[in-house]
Formats: sequence, structure tokens, C-alpha cells
Amino acid sequence: MGREANCTCEHGGEAVEVKALLEYGELILRGGISRRVPFAGMKQVQARGDRLCFELKGEAWSLAIGNVQAAQWAAKILTPPASLAKRMGITGEISVEIAGEVDDGALEDALAEAKAVTRRGGELIVARVDTPEALARVLKAKAEPLARGVPMWVVYRKGRGQALGEHDVRGLCLAADLVDHKVTAVSDALTALRFVKRREAVKARS
Repeated sequence: MGREANCTCEHGGEAVEVKALLEYGELILRGGISRRVPFAGMKQVQARGDRLCFELKGEAWSLAIGNVQAAQWAAKILTPPASLAKRMGITGEISVEIAGEVDDGALEDALAEAKAVTRRGGELIVARVDTPEALARVLKAKAEPLARGVPMWVVYRKGRGQALGEHDVRGLCLAADLVDHKVTAVSDALTALRFVKRREAVKARS
């Protein structure tokens, strides 16, 4: 389903144009209003015609995003979230290859669901990095499994002012012929993007 929409946002008797993004666990508004709205703080969530309606701290809000999208977004907001392990594809049937240090409790709990956690030979790579230099080293060290099509989660710190941001992560991985196709929040401090080698590159290698 669509996870972003340019729409009219109404609240407090005002109507402004915003870009709304539905991310894991939160609704992000940019433009006429800049706001991050956690799902947990949204009350009376429902679709009314073409509008997604909810209450936030006792105030009524609505986003005119269209009939189909309003119903889909309301259902997503009201659905209990999947575990981090499930979102990352970590199960008791696969081994996970770690790069960097696991310094976050939520990530540690997710890794505990794996069949095994190793430094080499996993079916999924989880790279915990904080700088472009650290990510570049991981990409070089993991070039062989990545070339075989082993997917990799790049886990890095949220927020502005970090040494490694989303733009840096995508740029470095794109240069390594990787494409991202999934994003998830890891914890209050960390977020992650999942990358995999381009299909054409994997086929050419095989």
C-alpha cells in the first residue's frame, strides 16, 4: 500500500498542505506542519470517506488522503506491530552474520531469535555501523556473500547530526550495486535499511 501522500491536514480549525508519511510506529507530517505522531498517541483512529481521522491529545485531526488510502492507513495504525525479529526476517531457521558491535537491547533480543549468530557464513547479514568509513569497511569485507545475494540490514543511528545518515547509507550501498527495499525502526535510537545485490549482478555472477 502507499506509504506517503500529499494532502490537506485539518486540525484546530486550520487546514494546511502537508506530505504525510506512514512509517513503522509513527505518522510523519512535513510541510505546513512538521510533526512526528506515534501510533500509540493516536486515539479514535478511523477512516471517514476520503479522510483519515484521529485524536491527538484531545484535538481532532484529519488527513484528506483518499478513500482507499484512508482505510488502509487506519487499518495499519490499528494493527498490533510485528516483532522486530519478524520485521527483519530473523527466525529460528536461519543463521545471522554480524558486522560491528550489537549495542542495543532491542537488536540483541531480535538476534536471539536466530538459529545462530556468527561473524561469518550467515544467511542474513546485520551490520551495525555509525560512520561512512565503518560502512565502507563492511561492504568490502562482506563483498563475497553480498555478491551471492545474501541480504544485509544496515543498522545506524536515527536523527539529524549523526555521522552516518540515510543519504550516506544509500549512496555507499548504491555504489556497491546494492538496492534497498525495506526499512524498519529498531529502537528509539536506531533504524535500519535492508539491501540486496541487484538481480542482474547476481545472475551475471552465477
